[in-house]
Amino acid sequence: MNALISYGNALLYTKTISQIYQTHLNQSISFLHEPSEGRFSLSLDLSEVFKPLIVYRTIFELVNRRKIHVSKHFNKKLNYCLLNDAGNEIFIRAYEERLNKIFLHEKLKRKVTYREAIKLDAYKLIKSIMEGHMFQPFDERKKM
Repeated sequence: MNALISYGNALLYTKTISQIYQTHLNQSISFLHEPSEGRFSLSLDLSEVFKPLIVYRTIFELVNRRKIHVSKHFNKKLNYCLLNDAGNEIFIRAYEERLNKIFLHEKLKRKVTYREAIKLDAYKLIKSIMEGHMFQPFDERKKM
């Protein structure tokens, strides 16, 4: 489980970085994680609310539906800490499906994906900074 969580989180951080690059935000300035030069702290911050929705749900789905197995999909030579090629393919496919899952954005009154929701959170952060109000991250119960 730890290997899947670490791998999924790394993938999410990377996707979040690519979404932030489409805005005017500085990746090294953050509000939750310790900012430092050369570290993309902002992607860590914005990813926090999406981990349970994207990473953990992907893992639970794969494990509960028995689509991924330790004996078949992890590398034995590395103490089962890394996915083998077959396991990696299964995980990436499920992860991308989750990122592209569509839901109705209550405020915008249109359908968006979780991938778009990450970018919308970055824009929402810019807006909260510019208008001087508290940033409210994505909330699945409210769908923004």
